[in-house]
Amino acid sequence: MCGIVGYVGRRNAVPILVQALKDLEYRGYDSAGIAVLAPESNRLVIVKREGKIARLEAALAEAGIPDANLGIGHTRWATHGRPADHNAHPHTSCHGEVVVIHNGIVENYAELRAELVSRGHRFASETDTETVAHLMEEQLAEGHSLLDALRLVAGRLEGSQAIVAASPREPNALVAARVGNAGGIVIGFGEGESFLASDLPALLPHTRRVVFLEDGQFARVSADDVLVVGRDGARLEIPVHEVALDPSSALKGPYPHFMLKEMLEQPEAISDTIRSLVTFEPPTLHLDDVPISPERLRQVQRVVLIGMGTSLHAAMVGRQFVEQIARLPAEADNASEFRHREPVIDARTLVVSVTQSGETVDVLEAMAVAARAGALQITVCNTEGSQATRLADGTVYTRAGVERCVASTKCFTTALAALYGLALWLGHIRGVLDSGELQHHLSELMRVPDACARALELRPAAQRLAAELASTASMLYLGRGLAYPVAMEGALKMKEVSYIHAEGYAAGEMKHGPIALIEPSVPTVAVAPKHALRSKMAANVEQVRARGGRVIAVVTEGDEELIRLADAALPVPEVSRLAEPIVAVVPLQLLAYETAVARGCDVDQPRNLAKTVTVE
Repeated sequence: MCGIVGYVGRRNAVPILVQALKDLEYRGYDSAGIAVLAPESNRLVIVKREGKIARLEAALAEAGIPDANLGIGHTRWATHGRPADHNAHPHTSCHGEVVVIHNGIVENYAELRAELVSRGHRFASETDTETVAHLMEEQLAEGHSLLDALRLVAGRLEGSQAIVAASPREPNALVAARVGNAGGIVIGFGEGESFLASDLPALLPHTRRVVFLEDGQFARVSADDVLVVGRDGARLEIPVHEVALDPSSALKGPYPHFMLKEMLEQPEAISDTIRSLVTFEPPTLHLDDVPISPERLRQVQRVVLIGMGTSLHAAMVGRQFVEQIARLPAEADNASEFRHREPVIDARTLVVSVTQSGETVDVLEAMAVAARAGALQITVCNTEGSQATRLADGTVYTRAGVERCVASTKCFTTALAALYGLALWLGHIRGVLDSGELQHHLSELMRVPDACARALELRPAAQRLAAELASTASMLYLGRGLAYPVAMEGALKMKEVSYIHAEGYAAGEMKHGPIALIEPSVPTVAVAPKHALRSKMAANVEQVRARGGRVIAVVTEGDEELIRLADAALPVPEVSRLAEPIVAVVPLQLLAYETAVARGCDVDQPRNLAKTVTVE
């Protein structure tokens, strides 16, 4: 959730750190700060502020912070201690011997803090992170190197941590640690300079040569070298990766918001995802990043799909893909609940994790549960080199590119395309889908990008509806079959970016409670494309209208009956039944976006939300 950046090299660190923090704003934060090592005095200079990075920039200009060749920066999402200047990172020790930035939770911080106070340490914040700085200062005082100090202190911390630290005692290096699943640490290499960050977008303007720290690894990073050791201090050899992402994909360009840009990129992103899985003429599947033998896959008797938030909604659609195409029993589960309920899984279970970042803590912990049970694992992920891709037996990559808006759009639709492809692959390998049927499905799937492009033309209609919805306090979303998770996703988008209370329900559940909410001031969005039990949805629309409710319907083009029944309609192009969720969600995204804009909300960085959730 927090953003971590670091720099050591020949250039002035300050503008590099500030821009890197801006490149991580999408992760969500409530305060920001940087620390640099002033070269002439060899003293740490720390500037930090509650609020947006613009406040930090103003404070830096006022402070006249010196040019420096080494520094660290951080955007904080509060866990321990309210958002405030003194709780913002970086944190330092009593005597300024070490400065620390941190992502994660020190679960035993209260015990450690009491111990440190008893030894005379003075705390300046309410955070758990500050205990790390004080503990490291003690280790430095005993003569340990900065890397060993971090390694020894990490051994005392309970919970998952990602830490970067610096010290005047070693003015030419940064140190970093990754313990558990508190988010990533990526080290990038330039010419005579090195970079650290919690996510790739902060590094892409400078380098594509990177190293990913794994659980239990510690690094000392200088301008021209990196040393990585394990928990025991023994040196490790780790691979350098060439990242294929285009840095320009992380730029907003002429668009007012990243969310709009990313919605409009969906046809291309879906097409890229399909092309990464399909060979044309004739259409055939190739999942190159899933090195699992057909024999092993044929042993699978059950599939469990897990995710959180938008990824859970994708998993719910994926469950139906697997059941209806591969004819395997399947279920979709919230990863946080899955990991804590002692699930009954074994070597004959395939666990499919859906995660945009590949670093979501609940998903990673659920994957660890699956690994201990011996389950086969495939992850559907948008981030190469992420922890999820390293834990899984195989990966189906979504080709969405960098997604900066906290509210996910193109990562959802590309995940649906990837899950559709995965289900086809499983069905074909298991012999329940012959070559002719496979080619028919692939042909239908390849029609989706154009259909999404046409659905995006509904933006003017969404703008008109948004003007009416801007004063709404609550909304109801209904869907059936494959449209049920789409309704849930539409409701989530609306509440995320516009702050309107919205709930998604299975339409068959309407008479079991939600119908009590229906009144003229509570609009109902009915997701009712042609193949999603459309006649039953028409009955639901009539029931809402009979009680004075207002209905906005997502329908298939040409469905004059539903268009007439509803107060307003958003018609989408007709596609095959299994492809409908990918197209039907587009007008719901547009509606949420335009409503948020009409209400004056911070669309790209909604309050209290983070793009990558790395704490429980």
